[in-house]
Formats: sequence, C-alpha cells, structure tokens
Amino acid sequence: MMSENRVKIGIIGVGSISHVHIQAYKQLPNVELVAACDINAERAEKVAKQYGIPHVYADYNEMFKEVELDGVSVCTWNNGHAPATIAALKAGVNVLCEKPLALNAQEAQAMVDTAENTGKLLMVGFVRRFGENAQFLKSIIEQGELGKIYYAKTGCIRRCGNPGGWFSDKKRSGGGPLIDLGVHIIDLVWFLMGKPKAVSAVGSTFNYIGSRSHIKGISWYKSADYSEYNDVEDSAVAMVKFDNGATVFVETSWTQNIKNDQLYLELYGSKAGATLEPELQIMGEKDGYLVDWAPKMDASKSSVQVMFNREIAHFVDCILNGTPCLSPGADGLEIMKILDAIYKSAETGKEVAIR
Repeated sequence: MMSENRVKIGIIGVGSISHVHIQAYKQLPNVELVAACDINAERAEKVAKQYGIPHVYADYNEMFKEVELDGVSVCTWNNGHAPATIAALKAGVNVLCEKPLALNAQEAQAMVDTAENTGKLLMVGFVRRFGENAQFLKSIIEQGELGKIYYAKTGCIRRCGNPGGWFSDKKRSGGGPLIDLGVHIIDLVWFLMGKPKAVSAVGSTFNYIGSRSHIKGISWYKSADYSEYNDVEDSAVAMVKFDNGATVFVETSWTQNIKNDQLYLELYGSKAGATLEPELQIMGEKDGYLVDWAPKMDASKSSVQVMFNREIAHFVDCILNGTPCLSPGADGLEIMKILDAIYKSAETGKEVAIR
C-alpha cells in the first residue's frame, strides 16, 4: 500500500487543531497529504487549497472508499472521535485520534477493541508526552531518582478562557475543562508515575459563571464555530487513588475568579520531588544538604508545534516501521475511565470505584 515508503495521510476535521497536525506532516519528507474531510465542505475546500491537499470530502466513508490511505488524524469534535476512528480502522487505516479519546469509556473501549480486531494502530494525541521536558523527567524517574512517587498535584486553571462553540456544548464535547484540559494534565502525571492502575476517584464540578462572553478588555482562544451556549462545568476538582497507594489531586477551570491563569504539575517522591510546570526542577538532598537542581533546556524544544512535530513523526514511524507506540489507544481508555469516574462522583457526591 505504501508507495516507495511514502505514507498517505488524510485529515478528518479541519478546525483549529488540524492546522498543527498538517504543518507537522508537511515537515516529513516521507508523508503525502492526500485528503481533507470536514462536515463543513466549504472549510474543507479552503484548508485543502491552503495546503495543496488534492482530495476533499464532506463524508469520511466516501473518502475511505475512494482514496487509499495509510493513516488519518482525527481532529473532529469529541463526539466524532469514536465513529470516525472506528470507520477508519475498519477500512484498514491507522489512526491518530486527538484527545480525549472519546466522550466516555464505553466509546473508548469500542475503539480499542476495533483496533485490536483489525490489527491497525490506534494512537491517542497525548502530545505533552512528547515534550523534551516531560521525556527528561520520565527518564530521571525511571532511573529511580525520585524514589517512590506517592503524591502528585496538578492544575490548569483559567480566569477567563471558555472557548465556546462545540467545546461548551456537552452533546459534542462530553464536558468542559475537565475533559478538555484535565485530560492532558491527568495523563501527564499518570505517564510520569509509570501508569499505575487507577482504583477510585472523588470529585466536584461547578457551574456558576458560564461563558464570560461579555468580558471586554482581553481576548482569549475561541472555537472556530464560537457561540455563547454553555452547558458544561466552569471548573472541576478531584482526587484519584491508584493501586500502588499513590494519590493525585487535580483542578481545572475555564472560568474562575482567580488573579492569574495557572499551570502546575508537582510530583512528590520518597527520595526527591519534581515540578514539570511552571518550570522543570528537582528538589532533593545530597551529602546532608537540601539541594534543588534543574537541567538547562531550550524552552522552544517543548513548544506546542515542536511537540506536535515529534508526536506526528512518531505516528508515521509507527506506521512505517512498526515502532511500539508511545501513546496507544489503551492509555486513552484508562484516562477516560478516570474522567468518567470524576464526573460520576460529582453527580452522585460519592467516591466512585474504577474497574
């Protein structure tokens, strides 16, 4: 299927995030961008023209019938992830699906099962795993420098940053900042800790503020199909427990009455602690003294586009060479189980077991 080791790629969903994918594919000499697909045919035409993509579709089923593809990036609304991914896998096409993997764990399970049954690759877009800072910290942890990691806390909180449009429409997104931002930071902590099995979660979600679309004087990222409609949470807090005794605290928001937006990720081990955000640092001891140290690292190597470039180069490498995938669909399923449990706990007011 792969002519002269050139991987033929299609893009499903050509909204904001697809541009970062396309630019990453464009940098790879062994990739051919063959088709663009979007339910908004006009938008698909425009993006295809912009990047010189020859085939345009409004229906991915048509695309799979008519063009030969080795892989697709699924960049649709969250409610499109499962159907598009399953259709691609059944058509014999490898999939890189944006995070979160699906609307819920049930959908995610169906996606993972289809990948297993078809023998095709399902990779989930946990792009933060590909940052140089995360990979360095992961190697330090694997060398035992932190000892046993027993507690971690992480947060991504915004004062005014509801993207609106499909993001804040629960039918299409599955939820608000927890499923949008929380998915990244929960995955990053879990990945760094060595992917222990989550056993339970307790959490709360709050919805008292809404879209904040009336706010003047500042601008923030807004969805390509922006509208003020909002039926998802403003913010969420949770605690997740793991089978190795570790506990993770997480908080996330789109709209919250705080002074400044914050992104933090802190790990606490028996030998040393570490922060990945807002900066990478290790806090330990040496020769009877408390010592803090940090590697010198070019921040641009952990920029968003560079992380996507690495992620997509890895996806192509997996397709071409059968390289073991760094973020397989099964990991996306585990994170969906955690997110489902947090939402269920918020609804019921009780701790929820994770099977």
